[in-house]
Amino acid sequence: MNESVNLAQVLALPSHCHHHSHHYFQVVIGLQGQTEFDIQGQANMVGPGQGCLVPATTDHAFTGVGRNQILVINLASAYQSSLQSKIDQLFEQQSYFNLANQSQVLINALCQEMLSQPQDTALAEACANTLLCVLQNQLAQAKQQQTKVTRLQMEHIDRYIQQHLHRKITVAQLAGCVFLAESQFHLLFRQQTGLTPHQYLLRQRFSAAKQFLSTPQLSIEQISHRCGFASQSSFTSAFSAFYGISPARYRKQVH
Repeated sequence: MNESVNLAQVLALPSHCHHHSHHYFQVVIGLQGQTEFDIQGQANMVGPGQGCLVPATTDHAFTGVGRNQILVINLASAYQSSLQSKIDQLFEQQSYFNLANQSQVLINALCQEMLSQPQDTALAEACANTLLCVLQNQLAQAKQQQTKVTRLQMEHIDRYIQQHLHRKITVAQLAGCVFLAESQFHLLFRQQTGLTPHQYLLRQRFSAAKQFLSTPQLSIEQISHRCGFASQSSFTSAFSAFYGISPARYRKQVH
């Protein structure tokens, strides 16, 4: 990830943390597994269908979580084209974003092309041009629609929670599911559900835990990890505080 890399490339991040800055803008899109980025103190996970924008001369840290793969588009100073206005508009957005389903399909297809022809610089540039247009148009459209949103699509939020229940989930990621800024999302969420996003997420974790506890196949330690808790003790403590009964005692009651 330096000045000599290709305009667009598919790579995996190491499992130990790195941090640096560079004199060009960078777009990162998750393809497989999970990676973690920290851009000027704002940390978030980047998985498939998610991404982040790294401004020029901005210190940022990054870590791969297990097997992972990302698409990196390096917009070095030499990359000057008719897309410059789109690049400028794109980097006016917040650092992290979620992609629409159709954008994910297109990006995966383009990445396969680049992987099959890694030395084809013309192909890499064409793919980068296409991706920048798609991404900037999607985020610009989402920004225009933000003022019109009066009700959240909870099915999208619930689906995202279920898919990532075993991991840390931030409010920024939930907001990205419905293409809203975090502040607007938090306000609408509270108005619609009567809960904060954090309270709602915790209830979803506990609800899933109760379903797992009703079957004998999984141990309590396995359930704690599947529901996104750092350890069995933290899960037991939180579950007991919420329901007034330990997971082990709850399991005995339902059997």
